[in-house]
Amino acid sequence: MRVVLNGEAVETDAATLEALLEARGFGGKTVATAVNGDFVPAGLRGATQVQDGDRVEVLAPMQGG
Repeated sequence: MRVVLNGEAVETDAATLEALLEARGFGGKTVATAVNGDFVPAGLRGATQVQDGDRVEVLAPMQGG
């Protein structure tokens, strides 16, 4: 299936948001996630299904001033 990850179309066979994050190198990192504009807490990523055409945003916290 094809999803849009941070504005880039990618092919994936991941069924959940958690699996998509692992497959794309975000596993184990502190990130914020949203699917189709809706925030997904870390605890719900394993239960959040990813569908063809979904728009997924992954944001890493930044430090500085």
